[in-house]
Amino acid sequence: MSESSNRRILLIDDTPSIHDDFRKILTPELPQHGELDEMESALFGTEAKTVSPRFELDSAYAGQEGLSKLIQAQHDNRPYALAFVDMRMPQGWDGAETIEHLWQADPRLQVVVCTAYSDYSWDDLLNRLQAHDRLLILKKPFDNIEVQQMANTLTSKWDMTERASVQLDQLGHLVERRTRQFQQASVELQQEIDERKQLESQLIQSEKLASLGQLAAGVAHEINNPIGFISSNLGTLDGYFKQLQSMLDAYQGAEEAIGSVELLERLQTLRKDVELDFLREDIPLLIKESKDGINRVGQIVRDLKDFSRVDASQEWQSVNLQAGIDSTLNIVANELKYKADVIKHYQTLPEIECLPSQINQVIMNLIVNAAQAMGPERGTITLSNGVAGEKVWIEVADTGSGIAPECLQKIFDPFFTTKPVGQGTGLGLSLSYGIVKKHRGDITVRSEVGVGTTFRIELPIRQSTPVA
Repeated sequence: MSESSNRRILLIDDTPSIHDDFRKILTPELPQHGELDEMESALFGTEAKTVSPRFELDSAYAGQEGLSKLIQAQHDNRPYALAFVDMRMPQGWDGAETIEHLWQADPRLQVVVCTAYSDYSWDDLLNRLQAHDRLLILKKPFDNIEVQQMANTLTSKWDMTERASVQLDQLGHLVERRTRQFQQASVELQQEIDERKQLESQLIQSEKLASLGQLAAGVAHEINNPIGFISSNLGTLDGYFKQLQSMLDAYQGAEEAIGSVELLERLQTLRKDVELDFLREDIPLLIKESKDGINRVGQIVRDLKDFSRVDASQEWQSVNLQAGIDSTLNIVANELKYKADVIKHYQTLPEIECLPSQINQVIMNLIVNAAQAMGPERGTITLSNGVAGEKVWIEVADTGSGIAPECLQKIFDPFFTTKPVGQGTGLGLSLSYGIVKKHRGDITVRSEVGVGTTFRIELPIRQSTPVA
């Protein structure tokens, strides 16, 4: 529809004379007095009379015909603003049924019911059509001025309603666009918040690693010296005891030369009371176990230093990845010993260029998660590695509870966790993902509920330009 006013009217009535009357009222022949009106205006100083826009009147003699014309008008983008509908039309639909069909096709249509008498009361008609704001009644015989006023008022109302609808649509589109903008801004803000939290968590983790490295250095400094002299003393003690053993053998051989029966019996009783034979067997075992324990403490200190690697600074280094895995296993041994057996399927790996402490952190996260995924029965964690072209790969597989498909796509998202409240931050795998990507690698997962989960990490052997 163009921007000009819609003056199109549809008359539906089965009486031809009614159509003639409406045509005379709404589309009269205009008098040709234009020049006289201009002369009158100039002579008496009055404004020239303005001519109201003409109505465009279409006729239909039955409800079905009226509906057909209404649909065609809509198809031509020239809708009717108003319809005058006769209530009693013996052939086909009556007025009420006609109006129902018209409004189904065009809910915007303004309607005037033309009637001298009706099969419906006005209240019944309003209740049936449920459109008080679009329906008026015109009693026959009707007054010409009343018809003109209704036509002018209702076509103007259609125009105002249409403009309001257009404005509402525009406002709706504007609101929708602004809403999308706000939603996008909200998503971006949330992403920034998540990234900031993740960076803060990475910073905290780095600080923890730095503290761990300092602790490892302190532990090494404070413990290595005692370990050294204890180990040395145990070695010396072992040598002394071997000498004592030789002396005891000599004494035992000299007993035969003792002439005093009483003294010989006293020595034999003393040997029995102190369980000399047992001591000669047990003391070497105690010394050996003590040496093993001291060596174990030393290995833990070395593993702690190797795991943190902070004492070697956060620089890209070529390292033995397999040694880092074993060091990590030693660090988390307490987490594993009551939950799972560890199986190793190792292949010989080349040294890779990486940030060792960060890769060790990723391995630790995967191993700890695998242990925590175990049910009440003891499970198995299998560590495998290998070489594929210019990359090395590591797999951590468990026989735990598995991950549900709907969670599998989210496990690397920050703060997503399937653990109970208070038992997980949802940052371990997210940080691991970030570390692997920082190394230009990939981390993938496959899982089956009730069977287990396998994480696979692929890392390039050489970094062309390490990421800062």
